[in-house]
Amino acid sequence: MARVDVIMPQMGESIAEGTVSRWLKKVGDSVKRDEPIFEISTDKVDAEIPSPSAGVLMEIIVGEGQTVAVNTVVARLETDAAAAAAAPAPSAPAPAAEVAVASAPAPVAAAAAPAPAQPAPAAPAAPSAPAGSLEDRLRTKSSPLVRKIAAEHGVEIASLSGTGIAGRVTRKDLDAFLANRPAAGAAPAVGASMYAPAGVESHGPLPTAWPGDIVEPMSKIRKLTSDHMATARRVAAHVTTFWEIDLTRVARIRNAMRRDFEAQSGQKLTYMPFILQAVSAQLKRHPVLNAAVAGNDIIYRKQINLGIAVALEPTGLIVPVLKRADELSLTGLSRGVNDLAARARSKKLSPTEVQDATFTISNPGTFGSITGTPIIPVGTTAILCLGAIEKRPKVITGPDGEDTIAIRTCCYFSLSFDHKVVDGADADRFMGDLKKALESVSETNG
Repeated sequence: MARVDVIMPQMGESIAEGTVSRWLKKVGDSVKRDEPIFEISTDKVDAEIPSPSAGVLMEIIVGEGQTVAVNTVVARLETDAAAAAAAPAPSAPAPAAEVAVASAPAPVAAAAAPAPAQPAPAAPAAPSAPAGSLEDRLRTKSSPLVRKIAAEHGVEIASLSGTGIAGRVTRKDLDAFLANRPAAGAAPAVGASMYAPAGVESHGPLPTAWPGDIVEPMSKIRKLTSDHMATARRVAAHVTTFWEIDLTRVARIRNAMRRDFEAQSGQKLTYMPFILQAVSAQLKRHPVLNAAVAGNDIIYRKQINLGIAVALEPTGLIVPVLKRADELSLTGLSRGVNDLAARARSKKLSPTEVQDATFTISNPGTFGSITGTPIIPVGTTAILCLGAIEKRPKVITGPDGEDTIAIRTCCYFSLSFDHKVVDGADADRFMGDLKKALESVSETNG
């Protein structure tokens, strides 16, 4: 018999720690190689971690809710020596991932509330950690969201003493520092209202449960989604424009090619690939909608990576990313969207497949919603919302100039954009060109 260590994996280059959210096996249980053994949460994803080998779970070292550094041993397996020798090194598992929200705030270990972070005092000279050490990486590799907020408020991460592993500065540390920073010339604390007095929570007093109410703690994915949405709403100046687009031509082309397309490609042909193709083409013509804001700079992305919001059952949201969508044909777009959605719902996405979106599309119309005003994801300047596609009576003008009422297949599109860098005229030009492209689409576009 042999012992095999189960470690906390690194779910991305910038991830330095993870939280054990749930053990799927208990001590004494037999496990198969690659069978999910526990779940973790990081500041980017929730993931099921597979067993590195077949055997019996003999010891759980890190309990649920605990946060530890990557490569920390969290459990040990007892396994057949021959099988263990044949098993790959457990340091680099390829877990399936359930995405919470990209760049969401880093989880913090369950512990007593830490004191507010303060600028680190000068200390006597001491041997510094070697370059690339865990301590150095933890401090400098705070979550992307923490670094972004720190930069917006002019805070140097390295000047703070954090409560995370090896002094890593967490979101809670940064919030506490900003809330206690001298008021003169300071920006409002993260999550606070600019109109509220210092120290007053923007949401007001917390509600209390009444007799008969059911109180449930937020799930990890719900908490991360909550934090990310609040931050996204704060950092962007949200404005939404609404357009009705006639998809009758798209519907006719789709119906005409549907049978042959699905027989040849094996993919279900929906309206989405047509919309993705048109969106990709218009983002090239209107690059400010495919951009990111970095302080006083605007980054115009060359890649067109489309985030596609996918609802999870029973609750939750994932936004897998279709990379370089402008380089894909109609078949490629269909295959890509269907594959990402299926693997998102079965928790088989990798961390890289939920990162680096440059523009996002939400489709609540599948649930019957007519339209919506979605929140712009952090790191982008716009998000497109698709309402229900349905037949409506419309007044159209015929070739002879006579008006007539006809049944048309229509959809309300709404575009939320960051008014800090996107003017209303920019957004409406984009939508006008998108409308024109979809209403004049031809079969050769595929």
